[in-house]
Amino acid sequence: MVEKIRILLVDDHVILRAGLRALLGAEPDMEVVGEASEGTEAVARTEQLLPDVVLMDISMPVMDGLEATRRINQAHPEVKVLVLTIHDDEEYLFQILEAGGAGYLVKSSADTELVSAIRAVHQGEAFLSPTAAKRVIEGYLRAVGRGEEKQSFGELTAREKEILKLIAEGYTNLEIANRLVISVKTVETHRAHILEKLGLHTRADLVKYVRSQGLPDPGP
Repeated sequence: MVEKIRILLVDDHVILRAGLRALLGAEPDMEVVGEASEGTEAVARTEQLLPDVVLMDISMPVMDGLEATRRINQAHPEVKVLVLTIHDDEEYLFQILEAGGAGYLVKSSADTELVSAIRAVHQGEAFLSPTAAKRVIEGYLRAVGRGEEKQSFGELTAREKEILKLIAEGYTNLEIANRLVISVKTVETHRAHILEKLGLHTRADLVKYVRSQGLPDPGP
């Protein structure tokens, strides 16, 4: 019997939560164990249910997703928080990573990326939406161009370099799979290997990298 990933849904839109519950409920290795409509409730429900993954919105009443992520990470660092948001913004990305978020996914790409994102963070990997990954990889490639990252870039295979270029151009996993005529699972595997080789495999790696790009410190 497959051990299911236990998921808590946090969003202030009831219809969106219903859609997410239906989508994730169709996956054989996933189970939605609870819901919350704002951050305070999310913290309480996490304490009660101890889910594997919290799927967290940012903009919510009472307590926003950023503060809720910070509190959940402090109390239960073993619980992975994956942010699902409309905000495609570098500053939000930085703040979520600093608060302990394991991944950052923009709602516009959730239809093709959400399931793989949940699996990735559950396995201890970091996950970035295609647009967020594009920014990170663009910065890395600029460093390669300046001669600052030759060693790790040289460790990539020809296929990994090809996929890295497509990530930098903003393609989703599904789009890359279709373009290269390979499976989405193969793309996901290559993507994980690329981030690991570039030293961007975990949330801590991403925090260190984003700081190196000169983004403003969000403060306490």
